[in-house]
Amino acid sequence: MKTLRARDIGLACGTLPTGALNSIADVPGVLVGHLTLMHDDIRTGVTAIVPHDGNLYRRKPIAAAHVLNGFGKSTGLVQVEELGVIETPILLTNTLSVGTCFTALVRHAVAHNPDIGRETATVNPIVMECNDGYLNDIQALAVTEEDACAAIEAASSQVEIGSVGAGCGMRAFGFKSGIGTSSRRIDLDEQSFHLGLLVLANFGRPGDLRLPDGRKIAPVSTRANAPEKGSIIIVAATDIPLSDRQLKRVIRRSGAGLARLGSFWGHGSGDIALGFTTANMIAHDEQAALTELRALNENRIDLLFEAMADATQEAVLDSLVAAQPMTGRAGHHMPALRDTLVHLTRKAEIP
Repeated sequence: MKTLRARDIGLACGTLPTGALNSIADVPGVLVGHLTLMHDDIRTGVTAIVPHDGNLYRRKPIAAAHVLNGFGKSTGLVQVEELGVIETPILLTNTLSVGTCFTALVRHAVAHNPDIGRETATVNPIVMECNDGYLNDIQALAVTEEDACAAIEAASSQVEIGSVGAGCGMRAFGFKSGIGTSSRRIDLDEQSFHLGLLVLANFGRPGDLRLPDGRKIAPVSTRANAPEKGSIIIVAATDIPLSDRQLKRVIRRSGAGLARLGSFWGHGSGDIALGFTTANMIAHDEQAALTELRALNENRIDLLFEAMADATQEAVLDSLVAAQPMTGRAGHHMPALRDTLVHLTRKAEIP
């Protein structure tokens, strides 16, 4: 059965064209895989974003990170900030499984690069997280290293969305959410490029969600004055040649997309963006003293700013529209946005 997406129910964002897949995989070479765990009180998993199918440790994509609100437990971002590259697949999971996924990435890197930590430098695993403890028994520590590796091995250009992988137990704005994705095509010098996003959405106060047409939507049963807490992880990929400084400028605009949705990045929310370009790589074993990197003419960067804001907004809506209602740990239940929209439509039709 075809997964419902935001555009299928008229929730498109912005005017820029999407890529053919309207996903992060519109950036050539970028792959996504999931491992989903759903049994008993377990509602969790791992999502892997693989920037290219080569040896990431040997050919490191230029990258940047930006923290909108730092209530989070991600690993690897300090070195991304300092060196401006990534050198492992990016793993997303629940908060208490970060260490397990970190170790899995170390083993994965060492298996492909036996000189790590001996003849050459150590490795910087990137793991990012959201807290799925409302629906998932997060204390069970259900995610294993094998699960993390399985998510990497499952990576393909067909990006599943909704309650899959790390998104299995996530919620946003009082609705079931999870993984979402979107992309924008950008034409430069008579060539077509793409900016693609994947989000792990687990944020937003019930009742604050605003749709692109301006409607504010709340679950049928909403607790008054509920706090804004949770997290969102935003991963952006592009095949446009950018420097790490330019990437950081672009991914900051994810905040504009989140604000359009009704989020204000509350005290207890970990809102983090990571971006990389497949057009500029740093060779681990580079011998030359001077190397060349291409960069975008900054007078054209507004196109990327617009694309980043629009795709962030739409990817979150994708995560909400695709997710089915779910009951999890201790009988906790999260409704689906689509069901609420159907209810409101029928209510409006009653004379």
